[in-house]
Amino acid sequence: MLFKELTVYKKAFSLAMELFEISKNFPSEEKYGLTSQIRRSSRSVYSCIAEAYRKRMFEAHFVSKSTDADMENSETSVWIDTAFACNYINAETKNKLSNQVEEIGRMVNHMIENPEKYLRKEDKIIAQQ
Repeated sequence: MLFKELTVYKKAFSLAMELFEISKNFPSEEKYGLTSQIRRSSRSVYSCIAEAYRKRMFEAHFVSKSTDADMENSETSVWIDTAFACNYINAETKNKLSNQVEEIGRMVNHMIENPEKYLRKEDKIIAQQ
């Protein structure tokens, strides 16, 4: 399986693309502020998931990169709250996006708490010897 086939990767990528489209409507003065931040953090979520997946032969590295994804996901949540507080998005959009962030967070947390489920089969065999 490739990292792009992981459900959590797909959901994180989809959210980042949705935020990219939404942030096109933010005021121009936010270009280097909120717009940049929400795009960067949301893109970092799926990027860290990809990195974690490629590091899955080393459990500690896998967990470390997965916690980075969790951190970026939490930051994305903060920027969604900020966009709502600044009236750049409405309550319905905020709730929809926040629900997506929470779902991704639960999936990433599963990766962190159960790294053995993500290790490569050949690495599990080596670890058991």
